Amino acid sequence: MTFPVIVLNEIDEINSVFAGAVNMTKVAFFDVNRGRSRTAGPSFAMSNFVDQDIDLTRETSDGIFEGIVGQSAAIRRMLDLVETVAQSDATVLLLGETGTGKELVARAVHHLSRRKDRSLVKLNCAAIPNDLLESELFGHERGAFTGAVVQRMGRFELADHGTLFLDEVGDIPLDLQPKLLRALQEREFERLGSTKTKRVDVRVVAATNCDLDGMVADKKFRSDLYYRLNVFPVRVPTLRERSVDIPLLVGHFTRKYAHRMEKKITTIPGTALGQLMRWRWPGNVRELENLVERAVILTPGTTLMISAPDSPSPDAKHSPAPSSDSVEQELVVRILSRLLDRGDSLRKVGRR
Repeated sequence: MTFPVIVLNEIDEINSVFAGAVNMTKVAFFDVNRGRSRTAGPSFAMSNFVDQDIDLTRETSDGIFEGIVGQSAAIRRMLDLVETVAQSDATVLLLGETGTGKELVARAVHHLSRRKDRSLVKLNCAAIPNDLLESELFGHERGAFTGAVVQRMGRFELADHGTLFLDEVGDIPLDLQPKLLRALQEREFERLGSTKTKRVDVRVVAATNCDLDGMVADKKFRSDLYYRLNVFPVRVPTLRERSVDIPLLVGHFTRKYAHRMEKKITTIPGTALGQLMRWRWPGNVRELENLVERAVILTPGTTLMISAPDSPSPDAKHSPAPSSDSVEQELVVRILSRLLDRGDSLRKVGRR
């Protein structure tokens, strides 16, 4: 039997970025109690990418840093900012596409702060009807409006001495924004139907996937509220900007759902992992997690049966211009993906 000869034209590229590839496929552990980051050894050996199915049984960062998994340059920069701002009481504005994990980052800010032993209160501003949002934020007195049969505390009161996470803050209606600005700036407000001023000590973390700069220019968002929220902006990277974290995320989610469904899934085919690393992920980490959950449900054995969609991402043409770090990561992903494909082809030939 004659074996085909495969020439790796990228060998010089591999040698030049090998160390970077290993570094970027480490898992980030963040010690919440100490507030210092550290790294563990690589979860996926380079030889495993080529020679065999990938082992999914090794632990990553389960329970550490609130489920944030990754050691790409983009994630490391974001975690450094989170650690820096957490010890202050400054308002944090989390910016990023849907599905990137902004709520996890908000939780991390709270758990690294001096308020970690108090409440983290969450409110999705887009999920509440506009006519009820004021009551949700500031509370109401009995009889303040039709249906207000009992007195109720708002989220600001519930979060007193703790942290309030306002998700989708760009959806707050214009007529409510002055009252929110006053609560942020003066730390005081009145419940609906009351003239008594309430004072609170609340640290606010806000998040949005909207272009608030554009909304301010279009008069759809108050500039003074924007400046008050934008004290310390933190951009949460998209999954396509940190493709080298995908093996770690796949392992994390596979263990999570396999344990929940009482299944034993230990490996993933190299070609399948290569497909996942090449996909553009318009839905980001949420899309990847949902795909892995579905794959775990459909997998009958110990090897995860998963594949990425074949069609190009509809958001690919809207992707931001790559930075030097993302260009390097794309190079690593391309090389590893080719090695995955070729390693799988060699295994198939060897079985014949």
